[in-house]
Amino acid sequence: MSEDVNPFESLQSQIDDAAAVLDVGDDVIERLKHPERVLETNLTIERDDGTLERFTAFRSQFNGDRGPYKGGIRYHPQVSRDEVRALSGWMTYKTAIVDIPLGGGKGGIIIDPDDYSEAELERLTRSFAKELRPLIGEDRDIPAPDVNTGQREMNWIKDTYETLENTTEPGVITGKALDSGGSEGRVEATGRSTVIAAREAFDYLDKDLEGATVAVQGYGNAGWIAAKLIDEMGATVVAASDSSGGIYDPDGFDPVAAKDHKNETGSVVGFGGREEITNEDVLTLDVDLLIPAALENAIDADLAEDVKADVISEAANGPLTPKADEVLEEKDVFVIPDILANAGGVTVSYFEWVQNRQRFYWSEERVNEELETVIVDAFDALVDTYERHDLENPRTAAYVVAIQRVADAFAEAGSWP
Repeated sequence: MSEDVNPFESLQSQIDDAAAVLDVGDDVIERLKHPERVLETNLTIERDDGTLERFTAFRSQFNGDRGPYKGGIRYHPQVSRDEVRALSGWMTYKTAIVDIPLGGGKGGIIIDPDDYSEAELERLTRSFAKELRPLIGEDRDIPAPDVNTGQREMNWIKDTYETLENTTEPGVITGKALDSGGSEGRVEATGRSTVIAAREAFDYLDKDLEGATVAVQGYGNAGWIAAKLIDEMGATVVAASDSSGGIYDPDGFDPVAAKDHKNETGSVVGFGGREEITNEDVLTLDVDLLIPAALENAIDADLAEDVKADVISEAANGPLTPKADEVLEEKDVFVIPDILANAGGVTVSYFEWVQNRQRFYWSEERVNEELETVIVDAFDALVDTYERHDLENPRTAAYVVAIQRVADAFAEAGSWP
């Protein structure tokens, strides 16, 4: 895995690739390559032993031309200013490619949450919510879960905001528990869009998904749900990995049982006596479909030389470096870009926000049907652009569609002051 590739520079490179096709001025493109604002704040909390500890936290609001900023909050030791800037940019173009009326934002705290108690994490989360209070709101900026955060943290942020504002505003944040105003289908949304996009790609490429072999790198929420759903579609999951390592079985295995094993032991390693392999091995197996579902920069140019998958559906944000994209393009690997493949999370977050605003909640069946329509329509728009402009890869096509939509919204609003 490459660790020296700056994710923000990767984002800007992807925008430049699309800009070469677009009839959009260089001045507008330059504007669309940078966030509108970035909050950097220091949070100090009392540990359970009475000592104080300081944490650095960020919130990047990249672009709001198409609607309120939208994006997750992650807790991870590798969180950085450039990472959240990149992720907020990817979110801007993610909401645009699926054509939902939101902008892009992202936040994070530099922390390994495994080293802290639940009480300490609650104090930290509420401290961050207090700092975010002037920036967020259902018409301004709507955070959501990301790496190492979930319903618990979103519920804490919602409660903190509503308490300080003396109001009821469930739409201030998404990814909440159902009893706190969450949406049916939200937990599975990212994994579901990853496999819907993969299914559409297989159909476009005239490949049979039934019996196709699948490897999943990263067995967190998005990865294991993608594995479960692709298995239900008739594909065969032959490999999976997490931060501790991976497993491989050429005959396939039950992805739900593998998840149960991870819940019991902390890792997929050791499940059913399957062959133990490395994360790198998972990424380079000879499979029909590869789903990278961990962190950014998982595949660099050197590793891309060894990738043997025919199709890649990016459940993670930015799992391929720009140089890796070039290598895979030469190898005719069809890459479904992250801004489409994993857009199910933000799409169902949008549905949750709509339901919160209306105080009227949908069934899981309706949520999944609406999500299916959004992802299929977005894939069709990508393919149409890919073919019409005779582009070299699907990622550039996705950015052409997304950037044009953001640029159009900016032009229609006018520049002020």
